[in-house]
Amino acid sequence: MPDYALLRFPDFSLILCGWLLCRFTPLDRRIWQPVESLVYYFLFPVLLFHSIVKSPLDVGEASSLLAAGIGTGLVAVALTYVLPWLPGIGQRIDRRDHAACAQVAFRFNSFIALALADRLAGPQGLPLIAMLIGVGVPVFNIAAVWPMARGGRHGFVRELLRNPLIVATALGFAANLAGFVLPPLLQPTVTRIGAAGLALGLMSAGAGMQFGPLARSKTLGAWVLAVRHLVQPLVAFCFARLLRLDAAQGAVLMAFAGLPTASTCYVLAARMGYNGPLVAGLVTLSTLLGMASIPFALGLLG
Repeated sequence: MPDYALLRFPDFSLILCGWLLCRFTPLDRRIWQPVESLVYYFLFPVLLFHSIVKSPLDVGEASSLLAAGIGTGLVAVALTYVLPWLPGIGQRIDRRDHAACAQVAFRFNSFIALALADRLAGPQGLPLIAMLIGVGVPVFNIAAVWPMARGGRHGFVRELLRNPLIVATALGFAANLAGFVLPPLLQPTVTRIGAAGLALGLMSAGAGMQFGPLARSKTLGAWVLAVRHLVQPLVAFCFARLLRLDAAQGAVLMAFAGLPTASTCYVLAARMGYNGPLVAGLVTLSTLLGMASIPFALGLLG
């Protein structure tokens, strides 16, 4: 079995670098907030678009993987949405905090997914994870925006159309299906933009780590993190066995299920007027828990 700690070290070392730079140098939150916006609105959409366009998409061949990945996430959506209505627990949950934090349970850190894919599954890994990201991003972003749009004064469709990850995904699929090929002259530039997006995205996740606001929402936080890091790997394992995924697809699915939540959860919650610091705290814990949940998920396959 590969040494998963070594596989994850480059990614989590960048997260650590971001945390150290933000806490112990003049490169504090005032510097990293614009970097987050740059990653969210430009660098990562370009990376996502390029990953989808350059990879031949055989949706039929990967249909079982897509069904397993989306099915796993939808189970997490259902378990999170139902929380305010659970007897004995729901009364202790603030509805606005729940609307903001629900996304932590089912969104995923695409930066880490793309960084791990090739090392986990070889050349097959990147197109497989690109398809999962391409289908998963719009599905789970819709699930993230829905409760906040309902609870606030935001138009649901307008928020979806303004989401750069959804726009980049839709454009990438359309370009791929239309046979678009990026001109060779632009390939190096776009590749470097993608590499910058991965590095800065991981460092931004580290710079955004906060623990203070978690004390007031322990039940909510424990629930969404348990769904993200314990329930999803177990559900994904069941799907992998049920759908008889091959080794490469199984490894990609289990890594996908064990990922920490998206670092952009904080950006989305803050931009829609919700409790950004609380979401940032959950993102922080999820980032740290990912160091255990990824090898846990992969280990389930034996």
